[in-house]
Amino acid sequence: MHELPVTQGILATAIEAAQQHGGYPITDIYLVIGELSSIVDDSVQFYFDMLSQGTLAEGARLHFQRQPAQATCWACGHQFEVSPPLPPLCPACQSPRLHVTGGREFYVESIEVDDGAGPSSPHG
Repeated sequence: MHELPVTQGILATAIEAAQQHGGYPITDIYLVIGELSSIVDDSVQFYFDMLSQGTLAEGARLHFQRQPAQATCWACGHQFEVSPPLPPLCPACQSPRLHVTGGREFYVESIEVDDGAGPSSPHG
């Protein structure tokens, strides 16, 4: 259920950016979401489709880019990507002493608008 306020924030951010740059209709929104953020893409899409009706973002496509988390073993220094559920042990030495970083990102990377000038480059 926490996707509702998250989606409201995405929509507000995108609309504000579009208004500051001419008020053109938004066609695409690129999101970066960490693997450990517990954000469910389908739920965000569902809420976005409802909330964006009648706004500059109505009909915009959401693009989800997942960012992995990294674990570092404090015992042997081995580094590896992790995703839920987190591993209890280092795959290299079986130590339980793991330090996890990243994977909690969540932000709007870019938006694309239809300014009537034709196709724009990705992530414009």
